[in-house]
Amino acid sequence: MKGTLLYSGSKILKPFALAGVMLLVWLLTDRAFLHHITSLSEVMETHIGRSAESLPDYPCTVGAHRGSSINFLENSYSALLAADQDPKYAFIEFDVQYTKDGQIVVFHDKRLLRLFGKFATIKNSTYAELMEASDGQIARYQDIVDAVNKKLNIEIKSQGDHEEDCRLADVIIQDIQARGREKDIMISSISSDVIRYIGETHPSVPTGQIYWLASSTYLHFDLLTKRLYQEFNESNADYLMLHVANLRNIEGLLALKPEGKTIIFWDFDDHMYLVREDYHDRLWGTSVIGDLWQKFIYRFT
Repeated sequence: MKGTLLYSGSKILKPFALAGVMLLVWLLTDRAFLHHITSLSEVMETHIGRSAESLPDYPCTVGAHRGSSINFLENSYSALLAADQDPKYAFIEFDVQYTKDGQIVVFHDKRLLRLFGKFATIKNSTYAELMEASDGQIARYQDIVDAVNKKLNIEIKSQGDHEEDCRLADVIIQDIQARGREKDIMISSISSDVIRYIGETHPSVPTGQIYWLASSTYLHFDLLTKRLYQEFNESNADYLMLHVANLRNIEGLLALKPEGKTIIFWDFDDHMYLVREDYHDRLWGTSVIGDLWQKFIYRFT
């Protein structure tokens, strides 16, 4: 009888022991995320010259804005591939828009003026013309998605045509779904109309509403911060994406942040920062358990 009980107990315990071994292996092999986490204090010190002494020192997940855009030309194939290979970045952001001949290219500006000194516009040029004008440095969306494996924040660059912007969002999302990478992407835009459309048409796709400067950026009144959030809520976006100048209003932004929403700060250099105040604040497609474990490791290692 005693032997039978021991045998039965061992049968029960074996699955738990196996699960424990599997968890240990995962913990030992999944520590790369430590490379792409920084602290809110470090972010504030770097960008606005002050610490976050009045706030808990929340961890921030680091992304690559337009790829590794300090060492390489922004949004170029080289910049995005380098970001994909660099462990300090957890995700990669890039911009997409249509060319005259219907190609989707990865480019931020409407014109080539800032980067290439040319007055040509993206929407009025064919892909072949853009390649010639940029010495082959403008990448196609499909080539980038074929090459990179990290999570992606894909920004829809509005050219002022709402129907075309929505069509571009549809094509990107359908392509991502066909690749089986739904959990790898978030779609962002400065256009609240585009974000609202995605929320209505593709409700499972996380979205980010982009802002540069708002009245609350420098006038840190709760009324103005609430107004910003009211506008943000109207688009029903999941992520509020603010320029780092808004770190000056970090106390108000965190205190008044709607439940379940997440703040990402961006700059014109190569960094983005997802502020992880609670378990809601995680990369799209990341599990709650995985996120809680990462926070535990961040705090105690």
